[in-house]
Amino acid sequence: MSLTLTLHTQPEVPLEAEAIIPERFEGMSAARIAATRLLYGNRGAALGDFFHVEGQADGELRVAGDCARIKRLGSAMSRGRLVIEGNVGMHLGAAMSGGEILVEGDAGDWVGVEMLGGRIVVKGNAGHLVGSAIRGGRVGVRGGEIIVHGSAGNEIGSSMRRGLIAVGGDAGDFTGVNMLAGTVVVLGRLGWRTGAGMKRGSIISTNPAEMLPTFSFACAYRPVALRLVLTHLRGLGLPVSDEQIAGRYRRWSGDAVEMNRGEVLLPDR
Repeated sequence: MSLTLTLHTQPEVPLEAEAIIPERFEGMSAARIAATRLLYGNRGAALGDFFHVEGQADGELRVAGDCARIKRLGSAMSRGRLVIEGNVGMHLGAAMSGGEILVEGDAGDWVGVEMLGGRIVVKGNAGHLVGSAIRGGRVGVRGGEIIVHGSAGNEIGSSMRRGLIAVGGDAGDFTGVNMLAGTVVVLGRLGWRTGAGMKRGSIISTNPAEMLPTFSFACAYRPVALRLVLTHLRGLGLPVSDEQIAGRYRRWSGDAVEMNRGEVLLPDR
């Protein structure tokens, strides 16, 4: 039986829960887990003040309830599986380096901020700054995968260095802003100013989009690497069609203010 934390008391202010990761509770009794200290506003609180604890840690940790006010779940986790049976708050999986996080509802802002490895899957929608750097930081995602089945907000993949971010729905503005490398795939529509300031990397959408004037059209072709990426995403449950996998894409090079070494691929229609 996996370890399950069931939310019984909604916090009135956001609860900082970076201590809730699968590996932390290995070999611990329910009483010790319930005594784990969390930051609640400007004071401390026990995990048991908000969660009922049952089961034993076996590599999988399940968190049940509406956790929209629970922040930093899965932060810095390196192994195991974390399943959130509902919505979740900001900074999910921040700086995680391994393992898997599955959210069966919606996620707040900053999903996978400065992530190093592992996989985050959000079955619903996500907020702004998915896979980004923290404000003032220079590098965002450095590895791993973030898969959002719904839509996401502004600045997806801001300053990302490596890894894969995929959004099944629409994206907000500034997707891939200041990208250093890596891949962002949006199956829905892109917002304004896609790729602004990107240095390298790839941004792909399966819908047309308006490009910044600092991007230039390069060619239309069928990129082999994109077939592999889209086939992989279809295997993860995203709605990718055969036409999208085998289709022609128009390649835009940019941003010219950063020597045109990045690319945006849009369908050739």
